[in-house]
Amino acid sequence: MRYDPWAMPIQWYPGHMTKARRQIADTMPLVDVVIEVLDGRMPLACENPVVTELRTYRPCIKVLSKSDLADPDVTAAWIRYFASVKHPNPGNGMPPGKVVAIAITTDRPGESKSKLLKLCKELALHPHGPNKTVRSMIVGIPNVGKSTLINTLMDRKVAKVGDEPAVTKSQQVVTLSNGMTLFDNPGIMWPKIEDDDVSYRLAFGGAIPDSAIEYESVALWGAEYLLDCYPQLVTARYKLKSLPVDGEALLVEIGKRRGALRSGGVVDMHKASDVLIHDFRAGTLGRISLESPDDPPREARGGANIDLDPGDIDEQ
Repeated sequence: MRYDPWAMPIQWYPGHMTKARRQIADTMPLVDVVIEVLDGRMPLACENPVVTELRTYRPCIKVLSKSDLADPDVTAAWIRYFASVKHPNPGNGMPPGKVVAIAITTDRPGESKSKLLKLCKELALHPHGPNKTVRSMIVGIPNVGKSTLINTLMDRKVAKVGDEPAVTKSQQVVTLSNGMTLFDNPGIMWPKIEDDDVSYRLAFGGAIPDSAIEYESVALWGAEYLLDCYPQLVTARYKLKSLPVDGEALLVEIGKRRGALRSGGVVDMHKASDVLIHDFRAGTLGRISLESPDDPPREARGGANIDLDPGDIDEQ
Protein backbone atom coordinates (compact mmCIF):
# COMPACT_ATOMS: atom_id res chain seq x y z
CA MET A 1 0.00 0.00 0.00
CA ARG A 2 1.64 3.23 -1.18
CA TYR A 3 0.28 6.70 -0.47
CA ASP A 4 -2.34 7.89 -2.93
CA PRO A 5 -2.55 11.70 -3.33
CA TRP A 6 -5.83 11.43 -5.18
CA ALA A 7 -7.54 9.70 -2.26
CA MET A 8 -6.70 12.16 0.53
CA PRO A 9 -8.88 15.28 1.03
CA ILE A 10 -6.43 17.34 3.09
CA GLN A 11 -7.54 20.73 1.89
CA TRP A 12 -8.37 22.84 4.94
CA TYR A 13 -9.88 26.33 4.95
CA PRO A 14 -11.92 27.06 8.12
CA GLY A 15 -14.51 29.82 7.94
CA HIS A 16 -12.63 32.21 10.25
CA MET A 17 -9.83 32.43 7.68
CA THR A 18 -12.08 34.36 5.30
CA LYS A 19 -12.55 36.98 8.01
CA ALA A 20 -8.80 36.98 8.74
CA ARG A 21 -8.04 37.54 5.05
CA ARG A 22 -10.33 40.58 5.02
CA GLN A 23 -8.65 41.96 8.14
CA ILE A 24 -5.22 41.61 6.54
CA ALA A 25 -6.43 43.33 3.36
CA ASP A 26 -7.98 46.18 5.36
CA THR A 27 -4.87 46.69 7.49
CA MET A 28 -2.23 46.29 4.77
CA PRO A 29 -2.37 49.96 3.60
CA LEU A 30 -1.08 50.96 7.07
CA VAL A 31 1.91 48.61 6.92
CA ASP A 32 5.52 49.52 6.06
CA VAL A 33 7.04 46.03 6.10
CA VAL A 34 5.57 42.51 6.09
CA ILE A 35 7.04 39.72 8.22
CA GLU A 36 6.04 36.37 6.73
CA VAL A 37 6.82 33.46 9.04
CA LEU A 38 7.63 30.20 7.25
CA ASP A 39 8.43 26.78 8.67
CA GLY A 40 12.15 26.48 7.92
CA ARG A 41 11.74 22.77 7.10
CA MET A 42 9.40 23.59 4.18
CA PRO A 43 9.50 27.34 3.44
CA LEU A 44 8.26 27.26 -0.14
CA ALA A 45 5.33 25.02 0.76
CA CYS A 46 4.41 27.53 3.48
CA GLU A 47 4.46 30.57 1.18
CA ASN A 48 0.87 31.75 0.95
CA PRO A 49 0.01 33.23 -2.47
CA VAL A 50 -2.72 35.26 -0.77
CA VAL A 51 -0.04 37.08 1.27
CA THR A 52 2.00 37.83 -1.86
CA GLU A 53 -1.10 39.21 -3.53
CA LEU A 54 -2.08 41.42 -0.60
CA ARG A 55 1.35 42.85 0.24
CA THR A 56 1.91 44.08 -3.36
CA TYR A 57 4.95 46.40 -3.36
CA ARG A 58 5.73 46.27 0.36
CA PRO A 59 9.09 44.82 1.45
CA CYS A 60 8.93 41.41 3.07
CA ILE A 61 11.10 39.59 5.59
CA LYS A 62 10.81 35.82 5.23
CA VAL A 63 11.42 34.43 8.71
CA LEU A 64 12.45 30.77 8.58
CA SER A 65 11.26 29.51 11.95
CA LYS A 66 12.04 26.12 13.50
CA SER A 67 15.40 26.24 11.74
CA ASP A 68 16.91 24.32 14.66
CA LEU A 69 14.82 21.35 13.40
CA ALA A 70 15.78 21.79 9.74
CA ASP A 71 18.78 20.50 7.80
CA PRO A 72 21.31 23.36 8.22
CA ASP A 73 22.78 22.95 4.73
CA VAL A 74 19.33 23.13 3.17
CA THR A 75 18.42 26.17 5.28
CA ALA A 76 21.53 27.96 4.02
CA ALA A 77 20.44 27.13 0.48
CA TRP A 78 17.00 28.63 1.15
CA ILE A 79 18.55 31.87 2.41
CA ARG A 80 20.48 32.13 -0.85
CA TYR A 81 17.37 31.24 -2.84
CA PHE A 82 15.22 34.01 -1.37
CA ALA A 83 18.05 36.49 -1.89
CA SER A 84 18.26 35.66 -5.59
CA VAL A 85 14.66 35.03 -6.63
CA LYS A 86 12.99 37.69 -8.77
CA HIS A 87 9.63 38.79 -7.43
CA PRO A 88 6.81 39.90 -9.74
CA ASN A 89 6.04 43.56 -10.28
CA PRO A 90 2.74 44.44 -8.55
CA GLY A 91 1.62 46.33 -11.67
CA ASN A 92 0.55 49.53 -9.90
CA GLY A 93 3.48 51.73 -10.85
CA MET A 94 5.45 50.66 -7.77
CA PRO A 95 8.53 48.42 -7.92
CA PRO A 96 8.31 44.95 -6.35
CA GLY A 97 9.13 45.01 -2.65
CA LYS A 98 12.53 43.81 -1.55
CA VAL A 99 12.57 40.35 0.04
CA VAL A 100 15.08 39.20 2.65
CA ALA A 101 15.15 35.83 4.44
CA ILE A 102 16.55 35.08 7.89
CA ALA A 103 16.62 31.86 9.92
CA ILE A 104 15.75 32.01 13.62
CA THR A 105 15.69 29.55 16.51
CA THR A 106 13.85 29.61 19.83
CA ASP A 107 17.02 28.99 21.84
CA ARG A 108 18.52 32.41 20.98
CA PRO A 109 15.58 34.81 21.34
CA GLY A 110 17.70 37.91 21.94
CA GLU A 111 19.67 37.37 18.74
CA SER A 112 16.51 36.69 16.75
CA LYS A 113 14.81 39.81 18.09
CA SER A 114 17.69 42.21 17.40
CA LYS A 115 18.26 40.82 13.90
CA LEU A 116 14.60 41.08 12.93
CA LEU A 117 14.02 44.57 14.35
CA LYS A 118 17.13 45.84 12.59
CA LEU A 119 15.89 44.45 9.27
CA CYS A 120 12.44 45.97 9.78
CA LYS A 121 13.95 49.40 10.27
CA GLU A 122 16.21 49.04 7.23
CA LEU A 123 13.52 47.77 4.87
CA ALA A 124 10.44 49.68 6.01
CA LEU A 125 8.79 52.13 3.64
CA HIS A 126 8.94 55.70 4.88
CA PRO A 127 6.68 57.77 2.63
CA HIS A 128 6.32 60.44 5.33
CA GLY A 129 9.92 60.69 6.44
CA PRO A 130 12.69 58.46 7.84
CA ASN A 131 11.76 59.10 11.49
CA LYS A 132 8.24 57.74 11.19
CA THR A 133 7.41 54.88 13.54
CA VAL A 134 7.70 51.56 11.72
CA ARG A 135 4.47 49.60 11.29
CA SER A 136 4.87 45.91 10.53
CA MET A 137 2.57 42.96 10.07
CA ILE A 138 3.20 39.31 10.94
CA VAL A 139 1.52 36.82 8.61
CA GLY A 140 1.85 33.15 7.78
CA ILE A 141 -0.02 29.88 7.60
CA PRO A 142 -1.07 28.15 10.86
CA ASN A 143 1.41 26.57 13.26
CA VAL A 144 4.62 28.00 11.83
CA GLY A 145 5.63 29.94 14.96
CA LYS A 146 4.03 33.38 14.61
CA SER A 147 2.84 33.56 18.22
CA THR A 148 6.22 32.40 19.50
CA LEU A 149 7.87 35.16 17.47
CA ILE A 150 5.44 37.78 18.83
CA ASN A 151 6.27 36.74 22.40
CA THR A 152 9.99 36.91 21.59
CA LEU A 153 9.66 40.43 20.20
CA MET A 154 7.61 41.56 23.22
CA ASP A 155 9.88 39.85 25.80
CA ARG A 156 6.74 38.47 27.43
CA LYS A 157 3.80 36.23 26.62
CA VAL A 158 1.14 38.22 24.78
CA ALA A 159 0.13 35.61 22.20
CA LYS A 160 -1.20 32.14 22.94
CA VAL A 161 1.10 29.36 21.70
CA GLY A 162 -0.10 25.84 20.90
CA ASP A 163 0.91 22.70 19.05
CA GLU A 164 -2.30 22.68 17.01
CA PRO A 165 -2.93 24.95 14.01
CA ALA A 166 -5.34 27.92 14.22
CA VAL A 167 -4.74 28.78 17.90
CA THR A 168 -4.94 32.52 17.07
CA LYS A 169 -8.41 33.42 15.79
CA SER A 170 -8.41 37.26 15.63
CA GLN A 171 -6.08 40.15 14.82
CA GLN A 172 -4.27 41.94 17.63
CA VAL A 173 -2.07 45.04 17.64
CA VAL A 174 0.94 45.36 19.95
CA THR A 175 3.57 48.04 20.43
CA LEU A 176 7.18 46.94 20.91
CA SER A 177 9.66 48.57 23.27
CA ASN A 178 11.31 50.37 20.35
CA GLY A 179 7.97 51.95 19.39
CA MET A 180 7.29 49.71 16.40
CA THR A 181 3.64 48.82 15.87
CA LEU A 182 3.05 45.16 15.11
CA PHE A 183 -0.15 43.72 13.63
CA ASP A 184 -0.51 40.02 14.50
CA ASN A 185 -2.96 37.97 12.46
CA PRO A 186 -4.40 34.47 12.61
CA GLY A 187 -2.71 31.96 10.37
CA ILE A 188 -4.44 31.72 7.01
CA MET A 189 -4.28 29.12 4.29
CA TRP A 190 -5.26 29.61 0.67
CA PRO A 191 -8.60 28.13 -0.49
CA LYS A 192 -7.22 25.38 -2.74
CA ILE A 193 -3.81 23.70 -2.71
CA GLU A 194 -2.94 22.67 -6.25
CA ASP A 195 0.23 20.65 -5.54
CA ASP A 196 -0.08 17.25 -3.86
CA ASP A 197 3.47 17.37 -2.46
CA VAL A 198 2.71 20.72 -0.82
CA SER A 199 -0.38 19.20 0.80
CA TYR A 200 1.62 16.30 2.21
CA ARG A 201 4.43 18.53 3.46
CA LEU A 202 2.00 20.80 5.29
CA ALA A 203 0.16 17.83 6.80
CA PHE A 204 3.34 15.98 7.82
CA GLY A 205 4.80 19.14 9.37
CA GLY A 206 1.68 19.99 11.38
CA ALA A 207 0.28 23.02 9.53
CA ILE A 208 -3.03 21.20 9.01
CA PRO A 209 -4.91 19.75 12.02
CA ASP A 210 -4.66 16.00 12.49
CA SER A 211 -8.47 15.83 12.46
CA ALA A 212 -8.47 16.99 8.82
CA ILE A 213 -5.95 14.50 7.44
CA GLU A 214 -5.68 10.80 6.68
CA TYR A 215 -2.99 9.87 9.18
CA GLU A 216 -1.71 6.74 7.46
CA SER A 217 -1.55 8.37 4.04
CA VAL A 218 0.44 11.30 5.42
CA ALA A 219 2.78 8.99 7.31
CA LEU A 220 3.36 6.86 4.20
CA TRP A 221 4.33 9.99 2.26
CA GLY A 222 6.67 11.01 5.07
CA ALA A 223 8.16 7.53 5.40
CA GLU A 224 9.01 7.32 1.72
CA TYR A 225 10.45 10.83 1.72
CA LEU A 226 12.66 10.01 4.71
CA LEU A 227 13.84 6.75 3.13
CA ASP A 228 14.81 8.66 -0.01
CA CYS A 229 16.45 11.70 1.59
CA TYR A 230 17.49 10.81 5.17
CA PRO A 231 17.95 7.01 5.31
CA GLN A 232 20.75 7.14 7.89
CA LEU A 233 18.62 9.11 10.35
CA VAL A 234 15.79 6.61 9.92
CA THR A 235 17.96 3.55 10.56
CA ALA A 236 19.62 5.22 13.55
CA ARG A 237 16.38 6.34 15.20
CA TYR A 238 14.58 3.02 14.89
CA LYS A 239 17.68 0.80 15.23
CA LEU A 240 17.15 -0.91 11.88
CA LYS A 241 19.72 -3.38 10.56
CA SER A 242 18.74 -2.69 6.96
CA LEU A 243 16.72 -0.09 5.09
CA PRO A 244 13.05 -1.04 4.48
CA VAL A 245 12.02 -1.35 0.83
CA ASP A 246 9.29 1.28 1.04
CA GLY A 247 7.27 3.49 3.36
CA GLU A 248 4.79 0.82 4.32
CA ALA A 249 7.61 -1.55 5.32
CA LEU A 250 9.15 1.22 7.43
CA LEU A 251 5.87 1.79 9.29
CA VAL A 252 5.61 -1.94 9.93
CA GLU A 253 9.12 -1.97 11.44
CA ILE A 254 8.29 1.08 13.57
CA GLY A 255 5.11 -0.60 14.79
CA LYS A 256 6.99 -3.75 15.80
CA ARG A 257 9.69 -1.83 17.66
CA ARG A 258 7.35 0.59 19.44
CA GLY A 259 4.68 -1.88 20.51
CA ALA A 260 2.04 -0.61 18.10
CA LEU A 261 0.45 -4.03 17.80
CA ARG A 262 -3.05 -5.38 17.73
CA SER A 263 -4.11 -8.83 18.92
CA GLY A 264 -2.27 -11.54 17.03
CA GLY A 265 0.83 -9.39 16.63
CA VAL A 266 -0.59 -7.41 13.70
CA VAL A 267 0.91 -3.92 13.42
CA ASP A 268 -1.53 -1.09 14.11
CA MET A 269 -0.64 1.17 11.17
CA HIS A 270 -2.40 4.17 12.67
CA LYS A 271 -0.34 3.97 15.85
CA ALA A 272 2.85 3.38 13.86
CA SER A 273 1.97 6.41 11.74
CA ASP A 274 1.46 8.45 14.90
CA VAL A 275 4.96 7.51 16.11
CA LEU A 276 6.64 8.56 12.87
CA ILE A 277 4.74 11.83 12.48
CA HIS A 278 5.36 12.92 16.05
CA ASP A 279 9.02 11.87 15.94
CA PHE A 280 9.47 14.12 12.92
CA ARG A 281 7.57 17.08 14.36
CA ALA A 282 9.46 16.88 17.66
CA GLY A 283 12.83 16.71 15.92
CA THR A 284 13.77 13.39 17.50
CA LEU A 285 14.60 11.93 14.08
CA GLY A 286 17.26 14.60 13.58
CA ARG A 287 17.49 17.81 11.59
CA ILE A 288 15.38 17.29 8.48
CA SER A 289 14.10 19.54 5.71
CA LEU A 290 11.09 18.50 3.65
CA GLU A 291 12.08 20.42 0.53
CA SER A 292 15.09 22.08 -1.06
CA PRO A 293 15.57 24.86 -3.63
CA ASP A 294 17.13 22.16 -5.84
CA ASP A 295 13.88 20.17 -6.00
CA PRO A 296 12.15 20.00 -9.42
CA PRO A 297 10.08 23.09 -10.26
CA ARG A 298 6.53 23.00 -8.96
CA GLU A 299 5.19 23.26 -12.50
CA ALA A 300 6.72 19.86 -13.31
CA ARG A 301 4.76 18.09 -10.56
CA GLY A 302 1.24 16.77 -10.71
CA GLY A 303 -1.29 18.89 -8.84
CA ALA A 304 -3.64 17.16 -6.45
CA ASN A 305 -6.65 19.40 -7.21
CA ILE A 306 -8.44 17.81 -4.29
CA ASP A 307 -11.77 19.32 -3.27
CA LEU A 308 -12.27 20.52 0.27
CA ASP A 309 -14.03 18.10 2.55
CA PRO A 310 -17.09 20.05 3.85
CA GLY A 311 -16.83 18.20 7.12
CA ASP A 312 -13.56 19.98 7.86
CA ILE A 313 -14.96 23.52 7.44
CA ASP A 314 -15.32 25.58 10.59
CA GLU A 315 -18.03 28.19 10.13
CA GLN A 316 -16.93 30.43 12.99
